[in-house]
Amino acid sequence: MTGEREKARARFGGRAGDKAETLAVQRGQRGAAGSGAQLRAVRKDGWTPARRKTFLETLAATSNVSEAARAAGRNLSSAYYLRRRDPGFAREWAQALNVGYAELETLLLRQSLFGVEDEELTLDSEGALKSRKVKRGHPHVVAVRLLLAHQAAVEKVRAEEMRDGPQAEDAVAKMRALLEDVRRRRESAGE
Repeated sequence: MTGEREKARARFGGRAGDKAETLAVQRGQRGAAGSGAQLRAVRKDGWTPARRKTFLETLAATSNVSEAARAAGRNLSSAYYLRRRDPGFAREWAQALNVGYAELETLLLRQSLFGVEDEELTLDSEGALKSRKVKRGHPHVVAVRLLLAHQAAVEKVRAEEMRDGPQAEDAVAKMRALLEDVRRRRESAGE
């Protein structure tokens, strides 16, 4: 591995610098004749690991792709391009969106049950408190729009998780079949 890294540094002619973190393995890319992942210099203005992390954390917190791209300091179209180009990033995107969707569902349920309190203070010209008003309401418009926007994608991810996960309907049957197979093998081996 160190030989490949040295060759990559020599090929870049010092443009990538001496720091090891300036070279990154591009996910999903293969070298000539399937020789392995290619090392490429990470662009300073590109999707660095820190920007990816910021994007995914914001996406998980807000379920808003535009806001996540803004927080990462990247263009919205470049985020969608990276998702199409990088399958690993696409998987992380789907997982973050699933987390954010679950948070939105929880938030909506909590607001439906308890409502929201908003306090409005009025100050006089000297800065002293003149009046205080507490507003109670149920502002669901934005949350519902976000839920509807991502509903199909999240349902697809959840269906895949249920099909392959330990909570799948046939998971117990599969486990019993595997245990029975192990018992048969032990009996045939004379254990």
